[in-house]
Amino acid sequence: MEYYVKSVVPVIESNYDKFTPVEKEIADFFIHNQKRMDFSIKNISETLFTSKATLVRFAQKCGYHGYKEFIYQYEETFIEKSEKITGNTRMVLNAYQELLNKAYSLVDERQIGKITGYFNKADRVLVCGLGSSGLSAREMEIRFMRIGVNVDSLADPDMMKMSSVFQNKNSLVLGFSLSGEREEVRYLLRESYNKGAKTVLFTTKNRVAFDEYCSEVVLLPSLKHLNHGDVISPQFPILVMLDIIYAYYVEQNKYIRKGMHDSTLRALEEGEKNHKEVY
Repeated sequence: MEYYVKSVVPVIESNYDKFTPVEKEIADFFIHNQKRMDFSIKNISETLFTSKATLVRFAQKCGYHGYKEFIYQYEETFIEKSEKITGNTRMVLNAYQELLNKAYSLVDERQIGKITGYFNKADRVLVCGLGSSGLSAREMEIRFMRIGVNVDSLADPDMMKMSSVFQNKNSLVLGFSLSGEREEVRYLLRESYNKGAKTVLFTTKNRVAFDEYCSEVVLLPSLKHLNHGDVISPQFPILVMLDIIYAYYVEQNKYIRKGMHDSTLRALEEGEKNHKEVY
């Protein structure tokens, strides 16, 4: 757990719904394979009983120029790591480490730059999510509000539907849905996009349909059953990406935005001091 390894596995997982049945068999092989072997296109095509051309198309759907680039990155997965912690501690820390490694593999700095540009141009920012994603939306509202962004968060389905009416070309709407299946979130993004707003969906799934109403789709790392929060909080991958966006946004005008943050902190401290004096 000392370093990050650029892995193609989260990329495969994010694009899984785009694959044909044959490509899904290839994806399953690379996702679940745990051993080093001869990954040459000849050997893998014979092992999986598929054509070399299919392997090339699969690699291209994952965002690589070809199979050679794909497999070069895939082999990085097998860099050996020492394990010194046992029990529940290791299980939890390994889960976090796996998500961080996947986030490292998925983050697109050019995309982050575009999103921070949307923040700069928007008169109003709206963030929405349900359940644990709604908590992440609230966290984003608090953090960005403290550096001067006109931002609100929504975690109520009816409010999402009503708010879609008031969006326009000067709006930026961000939606959080790990599964990509929250219809209320998708409705707000879709209606806002149709009114000219910039829309960004944060999700673990990459589906063609999202392109119809999302200016950007930010891919988040995922673990099995992450939505249920049985080992670690489902908010974690969202918050990691929010921290990255926040860091980029603050850096663009560091002194002014840091000054705003410090001013809000002083206001909170003064309010607490006055409260104690009253009582």
